[in-house]
Amino acid sequence: MQFVILKENEFEKEALKLPCSNFHQTVKWGKLKQKNGWIPHLLGVKEKGKVIAATLLLEKKVLKKFSIFYSPRGYLLDYKNKKLIEFFTEEIKKFAKERKAIFIKIDPYLINKERDINGETIENGIDNSEVIEYLKYLGYKHTGFNLKHENMQPRWAFALNLEGKTEKELLDGMESKTRQLIRKNERNNIEIREIDEEELSLFKNIMNHTSDRRGFIDRPFSYYKNMLEVLDENAKIYIAELNIENLLTKTKDEIKENKEIIKQKEQEIEEKKKNINIEKTKKKIEELQSLNKKLDDKIIHYQKIIDEDGKRIVLGGIIYMIYNKEILSLFGGSYDKYKEFLSFYTIHWELIKYAKKNGFTKYNFYGISGDFKDTKDELYGLYDFKRGFGGNVEEYIGEFDLITNKFMYLLYKYGYGLYRKFKK
Repeated sequence: MQFVILKENEFEKEALKLPCSNFHQTVKWGKLKQKNGWIPHLLGVKEKGKVIAATLLLEKKVLKKFSIFYSPRGYLLDYKNKKLIEFFTEEIKKFAKERKAIFIKIDPYLINKERDINGETIENGIDNSEVIEYLKYLGYKHTGFNLKHENMQPRWAFALNLEGKTEKELLDGMESKTRQLIRKNERNNIEIREIDEEELSLFKNIMNHTSDRRGFIDRPFSYYKNMLEVLDENAKIYIAELNIENLLTKTKDEIKENKEIIKQKEQEIEEKKKNINIEKTKKKIEELQSLNKKLDDKIIHYQKIIDEDGKRIVLGGIIYMIYNKEILSLFGGSYDKYKEFLSFYTIHWELIKYAKKNGFTKYNFYGISGDFKDTKDELYGLYDFKRGFGGNVEEYIGEFDLITNKFMYLLYKYGYGLYRKFKK
């Protein structure tokens, strides 16, 4: 086996073939992180001229003369091959030590234990406990089986397998409530569309609002601009929009139709038509009158939105990572003012259909909480929403730190902890 520095085109070609392939482990991701102060390195192992392991290893200078290293969702290799992991680890350790490394962090895109839609472990399913133990044996410090979003990347996700399923089967596999809300949004003519750099401010405004509402610090506009420029076709932003004027007209037409039916039913009672069930007809009239009252309130509400925000409104948006056979919903937001329209149901469903039509085999809703008992927690609500689309929970093996300077590692962890606390 030979430890090598890979060329960009070689890395891109081979990374797609290796186990655990993902968008974080790409040349483009390295170039994006380079704009944020990281130095990308493309490292690999060859055997008989063939690449059998690779990683994008990011380096950041800290404390003036030291460095920290991070392999995002890496390494790309067969984790059952102990000899290969040991060799790669030793070579990367040497590489990093030459650059005064404090530690090397990895968080492989590797399932810990296979789980079902409810987060329960599947009997005789995937179990990579042995991989975790071997990494620890090689000197990696496992940072724990956390349940929330404490790590660099989520340890828990929710994904939908698209392979071998028709669009109808995917829809039928959803909870009835999810299907109903998707169809309701279709009736309301909620539409989604991809936006480019020229309209990026639409998405940034959504994220500004979402960060204010949920209490986190959003990324600067330049971050999103760089994502679209550097990642190119691998990053797409979709927004949901509603023509509120059309919805207003549609609601008025519905009221008009109901009034005509009421008039017809009242006439039937008055003329005492043969075989008419008067009680049942009266009940139907009352139901339609009650419905029209609610629709009258909606008309007032919709007109107010038009007066304040215009005839076409943006409801929310999501940024997607598209790589290999997977479409991943990275993050997004929505306007609380328009939460009644539940736009995320439409965005996800439309992208699931897009993924299916274009040959993708996995739709990853991404981050959730691994705590399936605390139903009052906000993150549980996120999981519950994603579960409605069908699919299964994915639990990854977590983060590992390969420490190369113990004293500086403790100093860095203490300082980083203070920074995270201050930022929060």
